[in-house]
Amino acid sequence: MNLVLAATWHPRGEFNRLYRLMQRFKSVYSELVIVVPPAQSIDELGLAEVSLLKNLGEIIVHQAEQWSVGRYLALQTALKTNGAYFHYADLDRLLRWVETHPKEWQDTCQAITRADCLIIGRTLKAYQTHPEALIRTEAISNLVVSFFLGSKMDVSAGSKGFSRRAVEYLMEKTSPSGAMGADAEWAITLFNAGFKIEYIEVDGLDWESADHYQDKAANARSQKRAAKLSDKDPANWARRVEVAYEIVETALRAAGSDYARRDEV
Repeated sequence: MNLVLAATWHPRGEFNRLYRLMQRFKSVYSELVIVVPPAQSIDELGLAEVSLLKNLGEIIVHQAEQWSVGRYLALQTALKTNGAYFHYADLDRLLRWVETHPKEWQDTCQAITRADCLIIGRTLKAYQTHPEALIRTEAISNLVVSFFLGSKMDVSAGSKGFSRRAVEYLMEKTSPSGAMGADAEWAITLFNAGFKIEYIEVDGLDWESADHYQDKAANARSQKRAAKLSDKDPANWARRVEVAYEIVETALRAAGSDYARRDEV
């Protein structure tokens, strides 16, 4: 299938996992585009991993000047390929998904090629693996975005599918902005322009942060332990509130923008 991966990756020890999975990725994606942060935004290990990524020669690597626009750049760069469909993904989440639920991932990629916009959400089982700080704040932002889409959806799982027509429209009608706000802006912009929004939920997008700096995907016990530890840090709660605010603010702006009219497509 002519499906291109458009991913963002803040490296946290995942390169070896990506390397082991390369043949599996290449069996599904015709091209792989990965946008990485500016050099000053990542640690020494991350710099080494970016260098290894660039040296693979099998991936289109774009280093962003500002990490806040990484998601936009991933789609913009992927559009330069001959792809007919595009899978946007946060790479650390995607790696876990491919490792733990490969058949579900492959089936979902097939579904992307049958839709203009496919929002890929989390099942309740997957959602409950996350820290409480994320669960409670994303419930608010998901509720707001769902209101504007006219249907209950989990829009914040870092994975969406688009047709070329949909990506071309997004590149014309949106501009680089806060990374998290793209969860709302892309979906609402397309919905208001008359594109049909499809939705599925998967188990494979469970919480990925416990995998960072590990040689393989964390098991459920390690996930739960890491989530509890994360919730003990007030800074993580504050960060999740900021993320939810950005998504809600962007949703309100996208819903009220002059270009958000259903007769444009």
